[in-house]
Amino acid sequence: MDTTMEKSTINMDDYKLKETSPVVKVLRQVLKWIVLIFFAAYTLVPLVWLFITSLKTNGEYYASRFSLPAVPQWSNYVKAWTQADLGKMIINSISVGLIATVANVLIAAMASYAISRFKFKGREVLFAIFAAGIMVPLNAMMVPYFTIFSKVGLLNNLSSLRILYTAIGIPVSVFIIRGFMDTFPTEIEEAAYVDGCGFFGRFFKMVLPLTRTGIVTAATFQFLTCWNEFVYANLLITSPEKKTIQIGVRYFTSQFATDYVTMYAAIIIAIIPSILLYMFFQEQIISGLTAGAVKG
Repeated sequence: MDTTMEKSTINMDDYKLKETSPVVKVLRQVLKWIVLIFFAAYTLVPLVWLFITSLKTNGEYYASRFSLPAVPQWSNYVKAWTQADLGKMIINSISVGLIATVANVLIAAMASYAISRFKFKGREVLFAIFAAGIMVPLNAMMVPYFTIFSKVGLLNNLSSLRILYTAIGIPVSVFIIRGFMDTFPTEIEEAAYVDGCGFFGRFFKMVLPLTRTGIVTAATFQFLTCWNEFVYANLLITSPEKKTIQIGVRYFTSQFATDYVTMYAAIIIAIIPSILLYMFFQEQIISGLTAGAVKG
């Protein structure tokens, strides 16, 4: 019996030594860096290629897709900005994105708070319905949305995009924010209630500020969705002065020809705000996602 125990102990010690041996550690580090470099290249190489190509002439582009420009054509960016009126389109996109994001986060926060705090029959079923909305393909709803906005007279109106983006982003926002609402201590609210703080005071002065990490995460994803959405912006808006930035990229494509290098310059201009937004809220987004993964 003792001999068997000693053998098993020795075997476990050998196993631990093998697991923590320098060779295993080196292999793990090498594998980790290979994976990281692969995904970094997968993400950055297309962006670098897009930027380099945007500095070519169309002749250089057709001659070789992967060559460097002989002389950088910065005029492509000036042409993209002026001909397509990208400035006006960026303003439209910011207007739509900000209003839709504020409305979306406010509605999602109130819904998440009700689901998290109030005990009622069917609460989890209601949350499951919200979460199921994430799985609905947006393109499948094109005809119903077009019909609804046509009936209410909001076609070719930026308000249609604001309402639509607010609605389609609610499932994701509720899914993110609800996890933070669940971890918010009820004792803090009870203490505020004893001190005479009303319902709206507790919600706006305590709950929202103390769950801001989840709210910022949801708001960032919502704004990026509004900024990058193309299908419904193209479907519901027809006037050039009301188009959003993603529609501006199509300005350089016609039935018979495409000005690729200027279009690529417009794409670079369109993605810069998204990159800056993520860089500015990077810490909040990462902490929000990791905290939600643990707490939710």
